Amino acid sequence: MNLGITKTIDLGDGREISVETGKLAKQADGSVVVRQGDTMILATIVSSKEAMEGVDFLPLTVDYREKYAAAGKFPGGYLKREARPTDHEVLNMRLVDRALRPLFPDDYHAGTQVMLQLMSYDGVNTPDALLGFAASCAISVSDIPFNGPMSEARVGRVNGEIIINPTAAQLEESDYDIMIAGTEKDVVMLEGEMKEISEAEMIEAFKAGHEAIKKQCAFQIELAAQIPSANPKREYSHETHDEDLKARIHDFAYDKCREVAKQGLASKEKRGELFKAIKEELEATFSEEELEEKGGMISQYFGKTKKEAVRRVMLDDSIRLDGRAFDEIRPIWCEVDYLPRTHGSAVFTRGETQSLTTLTLGGKLNEQTIDGVTYEGSEKFLLHYNFPPFSTGEERPIRGVSRREVGHGNLALRALKGMLPEGEDNPYTIRLVSEILESNGSSSMATVCAGTLALMDGGIKMKKPVSGIAMGLVTDDQGKYKVLSDILGDEDHLGDMDFKVTGTKDGITACQMDIKIDGLSFQVLTEALEQAKAGRLHILDKLVETIAEPRAELKPHSPRIVGFDVPEDTIGAIIGPGGKIIQEIQKETGTTVTIEEVLVNGKPFGRVQILATEQAGSDAAEKRIRMIAFPPVVEEGEEYEGPVKSVQKYGVFVEILPGSDGLIHVSEFAHERIQNMEDHAKEGDLLKFKVVGKDPKTKKWKLSRKVLLPKPEKQN
Repeated sequence: MNLGITKTIDLGDGREISVETGKLAKQADGSVVVRQGDTMILATIVSSKEAMEGVDFLPLTVDYREKYAAAGKFPGGYLKREARPTDHEVLNMRLVDRALRPLFPDDYHAGTQVMLQLMSYDGVNTPDALLGFAASCAISVSDIPFNGPMSEARVGRVNGEIIINPTAAQLEESDYDIMIAGTEKDVVMLEGEMKEISEAEMIEAFKAGHEAIKKQCAFQIELAAQIPSANPKREYSHETHDEDLKARIHDFAYDKCREVAKQGLASKEKRGELFKAIKEELEATFSEEELEEKGGMISQYFGKTKKEAVRRVMLDDSIRLDGRAFDEIRPIWCEVDYLPRTHGSAVFTRGETQSLTTLTLGGKLNEQTIDGVTYEGSEKFLLHYNFPPFSTGEERPIRGVSRREVGHGNLALRALKGMLPEGEDNPYTIRLVSEILESNGSSSMATVCAGTLALMDGGIKMKKPVSGIAMGLVTDDQGKYKVLSDILGDEDHLGDMDFKVTGTKDGITACQMDIKIDGLSFQVLTEALEQAKAGRLHILDKLVETIAEPRAELKPHSPRIVGFDVPEDTIGAIIGPGGKIIQEIQKETGTTVTIEEVLVNGKPFGRVQILATEQAGSDAAEKRIRMIAFPPVVEEGEEYEGPVKSVQKYGVFVEILPGSDGLIHVSEFAHERIQNMEDHAKEGDLLKFKVVGKDPKTKKWKLSRKVLLPKPEKQN
């Protein structure tokens, strides 16, 4: 029985990745199992033999799922099975999709599905660093046309040493976490977060990652050569062209489109109207029968003609669509404290892109609990990005959160999180929500800017403000190129690169890049980074003009948090039987109290957090908890006041201090003789008394109320 082949590649430091094919999932067009350590990924690809009628694009789906069995765990929730993908899985799908999509032939339109499944996880080797490599290996051993192979590599730096595919532990210490995808020739995609690194350091990381990618691509070529079914690739014909029609449309529309592009109109709407008028004029030259028969081709060829015209105007005439210089940033206006009842808010508008971002502060109970395959824990900084259809003047149904919204929100989160205060300086759970109200390019970067403003407006002591900018690129096959700062939506669509860079005045905190062409040199990349730095600093100045530093105080209606540690052995007393004591404290003080076990310098403690909107309630709750955790000593001979805890025939038990009580015997309650104790005291009454001693048997304090009362006058 043929159980396939296995081939191994060395990462260069003694660690190996193995690829097995021909053993599992043999009915897929391509199937591999990629393994590093005990982390294993099953990657498959299936592509239809024919394209669906009327489809003129690549219907590519990338799906990634983590199986809980991979880490020997049960899924959470009632159903106990894997359900909808998590945000973590969606983000990994996007990483692979963005790397693969530009490498399929432009005229390949067959439905294609890549499935990646984490089947075993060792807790050391991170699976996301292997996904792009696994997907490309599956394509390489198939007969599906592909302009690869490609691979992805994660790059980190620990103690000055660059590491390819660092372990989970090494990532915790790394200066950056950058995922790079590319072919043997070029980098096609990257995404990452950094601790304020320089442009030169980023280029160094890019180069190191690409060297690893080159080796992995060569490995795939050797692997595919051993698979008979992978050679040759399948033949296909998914497009029908009419060269005469193409030439006719080009001759009619090219110069007209150039004239519109040369006008440098700032209004997206006005440009759209003029281009639409040209298309309508073009369509008027065709009969109804021709439009019905070739309408799709006419639209396609007009779009290509328009794209060529706009690009040539940029390259030959140095004129951008909206008339700006290539390094010029669109007009910016900002406003903070826009919404009166949020804990912080800001509006950031750049050109025709606008974000209204809100800040909400919460406590320990508001943290996002994460119970995944590769990570368990909680997250106290959340950033959600919403892109409603009206932001682009569209009408369409909203069907939940899109993958794009998850990806853009994650990029903005990575840009900001390193600048948040840490430890005791930030006891809050923080949620930012960016509502995109207008969009014409770079809404994720508007989210970063609005997020910075909202945090500072809410009094969060950011280390430094962060801004973001999206860079573009237009090139031709003669080596001519233009780098564009702060790109429009049309420039993103018609251009060759979308490169988002965020950072402070001192360095880069996050980036994301997608490239649509072959042959992006490190020289062009360096130029784009330097131009991005200038734009980023310009935008930072606008942010600081709006609010120079975080507000000294939180908003009056924002919750206040008090936190302190208590001895571990007092946790039970604070919580009380069945949670009785802590629930009573919360109810009576109007606060939310949490307590968790933590290690401080290796010693266990209880960490208390009190969340309150009223200072009086916070003070009362803190006082009661501290009295339990750090009870003052009851001293004999001292006077106290406390509530009655229970009434007995022989006397009343009274709380001296939290955690300490004693008995006022019926004979010590008053000077007169008491027949029925219940006629003189009830539970909850506040009594003043004196500690007169301790019972040697019960060790309970003996109390007297009588000694504090005036003696009755003697009757004659």
